[in-house]
Amino acid sequence: MDLLSKVYSSASDEDEDGNGKAEQKPLTWHPQKRAKFEPFNQNFKPVPVFQPNIDPNPPLGGPIPGRYISKRERSTLASASMVSNPIQPPSPITPVLGTISVSDLPQNILSALRRQFNINTHLGQMPKGLSVTLDGHTKSVNAVQWSRSHAHLLASAGMDQTICIWNVWSKDNKKACMFNYHGAAVKDVKWSHHGLFVLSCGYDCSSRLIDVEKGIQSQIFKEDQVVGVVKFHPNNSNLFISGGSRGGLKLWDIRTGKVVHQYVRNLGPILDVEFTVDAKQLISSSDVSRSNISENSIIVWDVSREIPLSNQVYGEAYTCPSIRCHPSEPYFIAQSNGNYIAIFSTTHPFRLDKYRRYESHSVSGFPIKCNFNLDGSIVASGSSDGYIYFYNTKTCQLNKKLKAHDQACIDAVFHPVMPNVVASCSWNGEVSVFE
Repeated sequence: MDLLSKVYSSASDEDEDGNGKAEQKPLTWHPQKRAKFEPFNQNFKPVPVFQPNIDPNPPLGGPIPGRYISKRERSTLASASMVSNPIQPPSPITPVLGTISVSDLPQNILSALRRQFNINTHLGQMPKGLSVTLDGHTKSVNAVQWSRSHAHLLASAGMDQTICIWNVWSKDNKKACMFNYHGAAVKDVKWSHHGLFVLSCGYDCSSRLIDVEKGIQSQIFKEDQVVGVVKFHPNNSNLFISGGSRGGLKLWDIRTGKVVHQYVRNLGPILDVEFTVDAKQLISSSDVSRSNISENSIIVWDVSREIPLSNQVYGEAYTCPSIRCHPSEPYFIAQSNGNYIAIFSTTHPFRLDKYRRYESHSVSGFPIKCNFNLDGSIVASGSSDGYIYFYNTKTCQLNKKLKAHDQACIDAVFHPVMPNVVASCSWNGEVSVFE
């Protein structure tokens, strides 16, 4: 036994105590260990030597070179590599497709945009035919609007949950950018009076302010209702009005993100809203009332006092999907589902003009909109037959109708600088420009 102790012990196994005597440690057996692969899982317990050393949770980086890999392990690695690259959800903003600058616009368009001092010589003109077709929406388009400060840009809102910004006359890609911040269909879009901002609303119960130049969503305004229409205050671009499916009308302050006025009444869904020219009054149109089908369909509100000035403006049993105020005369028009455009006074008692109306087009239940041109001498209306109808505002006669789309033409808006240019959108997702 002493001989074995001398063979399997060394100086490193002994330690002298304070008396100078070496402390004898117990005999320990140190067999030579076999090298083995260290798996990624630290809790892995080695299996017997006669079985392949397979890691049940193999590392995703791949096998060690030179090591045997069984068929089962190869299939495990293959499945793991597939899981390691999951499908990424779509980004809330599609990468910029074109440009919003005027650098690549044709010279004649640039000259027309800058020649604003000659605008009066072309007022009253109407487009002659199709100029540009803008493809990008996959479902129906609810609204289009030109930018006043950057008149080469057009915004459109679609049921495909997107907002498209079009550089209409660009030589390259006309779709400058596309935003899909909304989680549901987009119902309306409006340009800010100052700067490259658009305000949109939709079925996700929100209104959103988007910085077009930076391509980011700057603010979101949540509500407890589907928001169907938004409109900026004509004298203060920091304020906007929103109307929703529960009949709520709210005046928001963008600077604080809070509601400053609410207009409450027992209304159905708000179809449209419009400020008068002096911005002292607000005109709203709602769907079927709970008490009387005609009462409350059109209401004139006092903006500051939050009270209705009249709720029996329109006595007929039709809803009105669009309301527009004349730019200079004291009256407003309402698109009626009775297949005509009615005319009302903007002064109390806001009477309906029973002797004049615009009627040649058809609405047929679609949310057809109507709009005045720059000086208010022409009113344009979409139609369920796909045409744009142009009426003389004074005589109410039909001046012209222009085939625009195969399906219902939902909106038709005049350009803010070039009087003979009109943009339209349709129920099948088309956006077109006529001049």
